[in-house]
Amino acid sequence: MARKILVTSALPYANAPLHLGYIMEAVQTDIWVRFQKMRGNDCIYCCAEDAHGTPIMIRAHQEGITPEILIARTAEEHRRDLAGFLIGMDQFHSTHSAENVRFTHEIYTKLHEGGYIARRAVRQAYDETAGMFLPDRYVRGTCPRCKSPDQYGDACEVCGSTYTPAELIDPISTVSQTTPVWRESDHLFFKLGAFETMLREYVGGSSLQAAVRAKLAEWFEAGLQDWDISRDAPYFGIEIPDAAGKFFYVWFDAPIGYIASFEAWRAAHAASFDAYWKSETATELYHFIGKDISYFHTLFWPAVLRGAGLRRPTGVCVHGFLTINGQKMSKSRGTFITARHFLERLPPEPLRYYFAAKLSSGIEDIDFSLDDFVARANADLVGKLVNIASRCAGFIERGGGRLAAALPDPALYDEFTAAGERIAALYESRDYSAAIREIMELADRANRYVDQHKPWALAKDPARADEVRAIATQGVNLFRVLMNYLAPVLPRMAQGAAAFLGTSFDSWSAIAAPLLAQPIARYQPLATRLDPEAVAALIAPAPAAAPGAPAAGAGTAAAATAAASISINEFARLDLRVARVAAAELVEGSDKLLRLTLDLGGEQRTVFSGIRAAYRPEQLTGRLVVVIANLAPRKMRFGVSQGMVLCANGDDDASAVFLLAADSGAQPGMKVT
Repeated sequence: MARKILVTSALPYANAPLHLGYIMEAVQTDIWVRFQKMRGNDCIYCCAEDAHGTPIMIRAHQEGITPEILIARTAEEHRRDLAGFLIGMDQFHSTHSAENVRFTHEIYTKLHEGGYIARRAVRQAYDETAGMFLPDRYVRGTCPRCKSPDQYGDACEVCGSTYTPAELIDPISTVSQTTPVWRESDHLFFKLGAFETMLREYVGGSSLQAAVRAKLAEWFEAGLQDWDISRDAPYFGIEIPDAAGKFFYVWFDAPIGYIASFEAWRAAHAASFDAYWKSETATELYHFIGKDISYFHTLFWPAVLRGAGLRRPTGVCVHGFLTINGQKMSKSRGTFITARHFLERLPPEPLRYYFAAKLSSGIEDIDFSLDDFVARANADLVGKLVNIASRCAGFIERGGGRLAAALPDPALYDEFTAAGERIAALYESRDYSAAIREIMELADRANRYVDQHKPWALAKDPARADEVRAIATQGVNLFRVLMNYLAPVLPRMAQGAAAFLGTSFDSWSAIAAPLLAQPIARYQPLATRLDPEAVAALIAPAPAAAPGAPAAGAGTAAAATAAASISINEFARLDLRVARVAAAELVEGSDKLLRLTLDLGGEQRTVFSGIRAAYRPEQLTGRLVVVIANLAPRKMRFGVSQGMVLCANGDDDASAVFLLAADSGAQPGMKVT
């Protein structure tokens, strides 16, 4: 029976562009949702802009616009960038919406009627220069516990302690950089301690990861304190109905945005509100969040829901922070990478794959190492995955474009499909890194199968054409299985592969039977190699000209002498790749050139090479060669040459030409270093 599942990720804050830390969370969520839909489950993904709070009010004031204009503009930017990373949300709403106002008022009223709201005076930081009460995060100072400097007014990022701004040592307002004064103001509090028994049971169950439960134990040991849910004007948010001049703290109405977003989706799809938000058995509710906001979602939020007569989350899926090259994201270091900055330079799916290869079900931090990113994306996606399809597709095409009627090794295909339930269990538990490892081990086996049977060598004998087509059919079907397993991670590539194979990747079980005796389309490259320089430019500043350097074109004797040798950096600019000669033919009208079709591991190129005096075309098919892959295309009378194969040659004899080749075991697309 299909499960009914509602999934959310944390609401992006509407005063800044999305960064890669948030994209990692959105990708983690999106993969899980896509997987659930492939399994046949009714899974809905809802999210919204977190559109309230002092930071938005201040940002709008600085720009000379209204908060409404700011959040509308930011929401459009967020939608664009989420779509750019192929995040398939079913509903993206806003906490600044009629639905959120209505549900926030309704939930507050139920909590008030249940006796869970208290009113009392508090001493609060007040900025006399700015003329406003300061939210906790707008006061910074030295942590009263571990004495770490420059910490927020509500929690220390070094030791994890929580406190009030009044406890900070040497507090400073981040609005005016002045020392705040302390004034009393009546505030409204949610009685979190009234739900301690329920929360202990909830936290002790299977809804949370073990590391999260261990951290929450500290809250219970310290005693659950009442939670301040009000803020004084001026404040951009939802006004509290029975407290003039008071507004709901953004962290009270923001999680309610999950409900508001679902309500907007529900109204358009005639779904049942009660089925998703009243019952803890009929449906499932999961929140994907970062560990910095785990206590809001695992203590305050379940208690608010229970107090309002609504269901608690089935699970809160917590992940760690994203670091860049081993360091926290930092604007000063150039490692604060926004989603837009990335998308303007690189395609999204290699990063989706890299995140999946690093994410587990734990809450450990994830490091985005640029060098590792390039190596893994190029090796796995191009060198292993699409390499299978590109190597086999040409043989199918030359055999008439139709798959063979039977697999030569059906047992191997069955082994690949039998792995489906193991991989599904890993996706279900969000252990994506383990799933990727299993999938890539299968990809290695598929490539070994093709290498062992050497269809390029068999193709030299026309009598073995059917055998060649059968081997290629086996390879194409193994690729199809792998692509099905990776469809939640690589949705765009899966669409391209589906068009190539004349199939779809909508169902996890669609690969139960192989594709046989049917035509396939001509193969088009499904992935290309990442350029290390383009990836490095994500954080690298533009190089500055050296003082006194000669202008471009200024020739000197010293420069001419230096040209006799090159630096290691200059050598690194050459992108030397192993390639397999997929086809070779004479060039009509030339007595020197051969037209080579080269397979670079998922990418095919045409190269014209002046080696006709040394090699016959039939001698070259299937051979491994070395090619300069980043040579600028050269337009010739016979077509465009997209690279250069490397040869050793004698001084005078045109036939004394020897192609450079890679050693046995090298694969098309491998980098020569």
